[in-house]
Amino acid sequence: MKLTKTLLATTALGLTAAGAMAQEEMANDMTLVSWGGAYQASQVNAYAEPYKENNPEVTITWDESSNEAVAKLRAMNEAGSITWDVVDVVASDALRLCDEGLAMEIDPDEILAAAPDGTSAEDDFGDLLVGDCFIPQIVYSTTFGYRTDMVPEGVDAPDDICDVFDLETYPGMRALEKRPINNVEWALLCDGVAKEDVYDVLATEEGQQQALDKLATIKDSVIWWSAGADTPQLLADGEVFMGSTYNGRLFSAIVEQDQPIGMMWDAQVFDLDGWIIPEGLPEDRLNRALDFIMYATDTQRLADQAKYISYGPARLSSAPLVGQHAELGIDMAPHMPTDPENAKNTFLYNYEFWADYRDDIDAKFQSWLAQ
Repeated sequence: MKLTKTLLATTALGLTAAGAMAQEEMANDMTLVSWGGAYQASQVNAYAEPYKENNPEVTITWDESSNEAVAKLRAMNEAGSITWDVVDVVASDALRLCDEGLAMEIDPDEILAAAPDGTSAEDDFGDLLVGDCFIPQIVYSTTFGYRTDMVPEGVDAPDDICDVFDLETYPGMRALEKRPINNVEWALLCDGVAKEDVYDVLATEEGQQQALDKLATIKDSVIWWSAGADTPQLLADGEVFMGSTYNGRLFSAIVEQDQPIGMMWDAQVFDLDGWIIPEGLPEDRLNRALDFIMYATDTQRLADQAKYISYGPARLSSAPLVGQHAELGIDMAPHMPTDPENAKNTFLYNYEFWADYRDDIDAKFQSWLAQ
């Protein structure tokens, strides 16, 4: 695509797209899709607003539908009308969208900026470049928060993932995400399955039922959440004793809002979040999307995002640039899921497994929920 290659070449030289090509060749309206809340706010602060300062002709609209990205992009494709330009998704969803031809395949060294020392984008992102369509931004984890003032007297605060299933020692409501991912892995771990065997077991119908049976032991004490903001609010309101959510959401509640909430890092599930570009965009919109992606995923921008939320940047070159919180002035490194003290016992999310099994296990999980 000649126009796109021209754009990439000029942007790589540090020129703005507006100065490199005619204004009408690049769309001035762009819809970005993300998750809302503290994470989306970090994206706005770290790169959307700076990008708009450099490109004042651009209008950015945010859509908070990332949790429905696969279904919505399928529907848009069937209707022949793609209204999104750049979409934030987890890695497993990126793999599914790529496999279905709904996300554009990318060459990282063509569309992403090199590191400041000249290291190629492919080497700088390294193993986090999973799939052919995924452009990683951050490493985050799903873990548990708990109300510090609801810990039973004479009992240690929960610090083991299996405390979630211990209603006798830790009575009270739980908040779990209304999908199988993470829940079924934790259930198997706490039903005696070795960490290295979890996905082999989960690949069988018997293993899936084993996980659901373990979850059934606490099902009556669970409030099921769909949005990342739900658990922090349930914790703040005292409606649950403990609940799962993204570590950045808990950071916001604990550090920024000073809520009586503690972090339980045990068996936190590492995952990746990043961008995909929908397949089939008109050329002017594609050019704008590519220009934004190159800017928003460079070394400095990913490091800047860590000023606003406790997610680790996906580039190796960004890590040394992570400093203090933009407003609170606290060192952000100890709040990262990748901090050695927090990462003593982590669970590595299997992107390929969920790309292959997601639809089937989702259907089984939703049927179980309705029982």
